[in-house]
Amino acid sequence: MSVARPGDLAARQAALVAALVAGGPLPPGFAPGPVDAARRALLRKRAGDVARHWPLLVAGLGADWLATFARWAAGRPTNGSLRDGWDLARDLRERGELPPLGAEELAVREATARYGGSAAPRPRRLPALSRVGGAVAVQLAGRVRLLRPARR
Repeated sequence: MSVARPGDLAARQAALVAALVAGGPLPPGFAPGPVDAARRALLRKRAGDVARHWPLLVAGLGADWLATFARWAAGRPTNGSLRDGWDLARDLRERGELPPLGAEELAVREATARYGGSAAPRPRRLPALSRVGGAVAVQLAGRVRLLRPARR
């Protein structure tokens, strides 16, 4: 009987986690069916967590939400649901696919906080103006107002 060394176990666990959440290859010794089922379940859970933070983006995408999120999240490890939604909304904006409700939500978020993509968002202290997809949001004295909704 062979005994696995702690380093071997840690490496196998890391490979399994990469296969489940970051699009890594299936590690040897694991059946593809159950790993794929677990990966899809974790992706649905992740999409639900993002949806709680970005309800207007989800409403704007409607029935396409899960497929859009799954395409975007494939091969990307999570940065947390708030940041995942923010990154997805920015990606959709760059591709010209951000729905008007998502544009309004992104404009409000960007007027409220600074987010560079690599660290957690930080609240803005100074007045800020944000324009996304025709939506205009302003933050002044800690209050955010949507001045103009996105074009529909």
